[in-house]
Amino acid sequence: MLQGWTPPGLWALLLWLPGLLASGSDFQHHRYEEMVRALFAVQNECPYITRIYSIGQSVEGRHLYVLEFSDNPGIHEALEPEFKYVGNMHGNEVLGRELLIKLAQFLCEEYQARNQRITRLIHDTRIHILPSMNPDGYEVAARQGPEFNGYLVGRGNAREIDLNRNFPDLNALMYYYEKNNGRNHHLPLPDNWEQQVEPETLAVIKWMQSYNFVLSANLHGGAVVANYPFDKSRYPRIRGRTTHADTPDDKLFRKLARTYSYAHSWMHKGWNCGDFFDEGITNGASWYSLSKGMQDFNYLYTNCFEITLELSCNKFPPESTLPGEWMANREALVSYIEQVHHGIKGMVYDENNNPIRKAEISVAGINHDVTSGVDGDYFRLLLPGTYTVTASAPGYLPSTSTVTVGPAEAIQVRLQVYISLFKLL
Repeated sequence: MLQGWTPPGLWALLLWLPGLLASGSDFQHHRYEEMVRALFAVQNECPYITRIYSIGQSVEGRHLYVLEFSDNPGIHEALEPEFKYVGNMHGNEVLGRELLIKLAQFLCEEYQARNQRITRLIHDTRIHILPSMNPDGYEVAARQGPEFNGYLVGRGNAREIDLNRNFPDLNALMYYYEKNNGRNHHLPLPDNWEQQVEPETLAVIKWMQSYNFVLSANLHGGAVVANYPFDKSRYPRIRGRTTHADTPDDKLFRKLARTYSYAHSWMHKGWNCGDFFDEGITNGASWYSLSKGMQDFNYLYTNCFEITLELSCNKFPPESTLPGEWMANREALVSYIEQVHHGIKGMVYDENNNPIRKAEISVAGINHDVTSGVDGDYFRLLLPGTYTVTASAPGYLPSTSTVTVGPAEAIQVRLQVYISLFKLL
């Protein structure tokens, strides 16, 4: 996999040199058909490293297209992490949609230009980009345009349902389990959950079930801050009180949020849109509590760590501002993807070297486990330090190892923990 990574500060400089892509002339707001054409244009331009697939359809029948980047599109390679970006969950919050279209064009062009950083990233990461989770809502907002768009017009889907309040509520179950030493990961979904969510939400959940995503971000607007889980407070009945609802990976989530904030041109400065967020980051519940959000669902139902990126004060910014917004976010978008290579990863085998799927990987002192994928590979994001890691699976004796994660400056920690599990007699 990756070797000889250049320090991130130097990469930030190198990224600006080859093929300056943000000329501004090609920046525009993309209606649905224009967005689809733009995605297929990228796929046509870089056919050997891209693939387009649909994860489902919106209420009004628009496909939710994903553009994948990989050196082997359509194939999960063992020990290669899966990453996703999701944009335009709220239809009238459009900057993320345009940034992800531009990011796709950028990755393609920089790969063609043999940009070493981008080439290595695509070779060692499977990147999935969903520019618009809510194409129906976008069309409602776009009909008004940036000059007249209201704060809520087009926010929900075609049924005016807020998709970021539409996922199964696993937080309440998690908070109950915390008090009763219950399960800390991959929490069960409620009965008939498929009938309780919107088509767009259903498509994204099925997507999560199909890919072993390791890291993710969803892009919003209306503020400028990197928001991390939990979004839902443990104490929802206390009015007028902001309470930090930390996950067992709170320090790691802060690091992920700071990675984006400090790579962004001004997010880290804190003062934006009339609000102040220290270092440009916030815990979701500390800002305001919400239920049934997507980032909490990722953490509680899958192996994926997701944060929410609020990227603009203006939810529907005019086209003239898009080049500047791209330049402000470009390095941050790339740097955040690179965080998927932190921590530990490895294979879980039995005594006959057969891979074991759904083995649980636990880290002492962090009450949140992850599981191995269908190929027996696992990924556990961690901060630098020394950890006691245990792999377990039904019918096998657990196996424990001590591992050391390298310094924070490392782009990827090449530590593969091969753990043999022996069948119980």
